[in-house]
Amino acid sequence: MEPVILARSGRSTPGRAVIDWAAHEAQMRGVVLRVPHSPSREPVGASVIVCGVRGDDDAPPLRPGSLSATLVGTAHGPVVLVPDLLATSRRRAGVTLGVDARAPSDAALGFAFESARLRGVRLHAVHAWALPAGAAERPFGVPERDRAAWEDHEVQLLGDALRPWREKFPDVRVLEDVRLLSPTEALLHCSEHAALVVVPHDSGTTVWKEAARALLRRATCAVAVVPS
Repeated sequence: MEPVILARSGRSTPGRAVIDWAAHEAQMRGVVLRVPHSPSREPVGASVIVCGVRGDDDAPPLRPGSLSATLVGTAHGPVVLVPDLLATSRRRAGVTLGVDARAPSDAALGFAFESARLRGVRLHAVHAWALPAGAAERPFGVPERDRAAWEDHEVQLLGDALRPWREKFPDVRVLEDVRLLSPTEALLHCSEHAALVVVPHDSGTTVWKEAARALLRRATCAVAVVPS
């Protein structure tokens, strides 16, 4: 089985929280934890790559050229960034997933469901949406029935996106959450009680990268960025 790799730049030792998180992840998955002795910017052959929020190179998370940005941009699997001041409590046990119900990421969905299953916790699936273009400019505002109809449609989209995964992971409890917010705002609101937040990464868009950056700036939980 593929190992969990604890990535580092070689210039500093990963914090205890990072090491403990990687070791626990490897134990849950029944794989070995591999720590490269030499600086490794593009680990290969890993089920999960783990590094500190600042990438152990003192660069802000996901800043171009930083270890975290390099890993996220080149890895073929999940990259988990773990803050040194990791908040651990029973209130922070769940897994929160950002979902674009119009173009769901199978990779992110699969990782989130598997992570929730391994931990025996609930998966909080968050879909952010916005009013149709021009709706907010209506002279008398948006009628409540229109807004309700649009929201019902978003709820249906999220349900459709999650259905095959709920069937594949029947033992995972799922909270479906549709929010009239940006992805960044929605995940910030919903991450307060999460032990792990899963964010899809699509090189063709920036919305989820912005959400990941915002989460990591104030992270007290692990954030997994999963390439589509």
